[in-house]
Amino acid sequence: MGETGALSGVLVADFGRVLAAPYATMLLADLGAEVVKVERRGSGDETRAWGPPFAGDETTYFLGVNRNKRSIALDLRDPDDLEVARALAARADVLVENFRPGTMDRLGLGYADLVKVNPRLIYCSITGFGSAGGAALPGYDLLVQAVGGLMSVTGEPGGEPIKTGVAVVDVLTGLHACVGILAALRHRDRTGEGQRVEVSLLSSLLSALVNQSSAYVAAGVVPTAMGNRHPSIAPYEVYATADRPMVLAVGNDKQFRALCSVIGVPELSSDERFATNTKRVANREALNERLSARLSTRTADAWFAALTEAGVPCGPINDLAAAFEFATRLGLDPVVEIDDPHRDKPVRQVANPITLSCTPPKYHKAPPRLGEDEAEVLQMLGIRR
Repeated sequence: MGETGALSGVLVADFGRVLAAPYATMLLADLGAEVVKVERRGSGDETRAWGPPFAGDETTYFLGVNRNKRSIALDLRDPDDLEVARALAARADVLVENFRPGTMDRLGLGYADLVKVNPRLIYCSITGFGSAGGAALPGYDLLVQAVGGLMSVTGEPGGEPIKTGVAVVDVLTGLHACVGILAALRHRDRTGEGQRVEVSLLSSLLSALVNQSSAYVAAGVVPTAMGNRHPSIAPYEVYATADRPMVLAVGNDKQFRALCSVIGVPELSSDERFATNTKRVANREALNERLSARLSTRTADAWFAALTEAGVPCGPINDLAAAFEFATRLGLDPVVEIDDPHRDKPVRQVANPITLSCTPPKYHKAPPRLGEDEAEVLQMLGIRR
């Protein structure tokens, strides 16, 4: 085990696979929880095979969401392995699973079975579409982006709907699962009572659509794709410069006045058509014509320096290499390296973004090889095989 963290002493039985559940349990592990990852004997988590790209002989996908965990490989169809799984669940403080609804119940690992032997258990189920009418639907991120409306507001107006460049619904759902688990742990601290936590990809997406979903729920407005424009703010989009694109994210009138001054068109800020954000949104095309003419005269980096100094939110569009370099330059330390005796060199990882002054995240164990911790886990459970 690693050093003491905020969740030190919390044992998590991780029956999750792919992304949403493993991301949630990795966050818990970073914060000090002891996470035992239960994987399918022989093949392991599906993401162990989801490459390229690879780091050595391992997929970067698996490595990205499974540090600080111990791995045990079980065949849940085998009675002896199933007993190990049940022993782990009976001992755990938290169980996380993202099987199809009903699967864990059929194995005797459902909440109703486990709460009888472990009433303090916090049992977190992650599904695609809930455990009622959507129980039979497969929970894939792309599918949820489609049916959940995200793709309808992503892409160019009138163009093909576009998914996001990362499985953002899985990540958001993992975050919601983590919040639910932490809230349940707090309740258990007060009462001694465990409970069931349920989150779904679809509900998480509808919540995370925030202003777009609120537009529909509160005002009956059905948003559509606007490319890089914002439905409620202007100027808030991508603009061409002398060398490469950059974004402006002007959120108030003071910032707009500063923008106009820096780019050499101060008269725009007193133009009645652009005097308020609402008017700027209504007259976006006329505004953009004037802004684009000025922004095309200098490079993105030159505008970034001048506008940032004046308090105008803006920036060039970086690729990931430039993004990590930028974060490093700002002192955010976005990359960590974890030594591992089973590998020739340290495993490079994206750092946990949470900063805690007393109990910061720790990186004590590289992502495990399949089943590498079986002996240690069995010993913890008092099982001899």
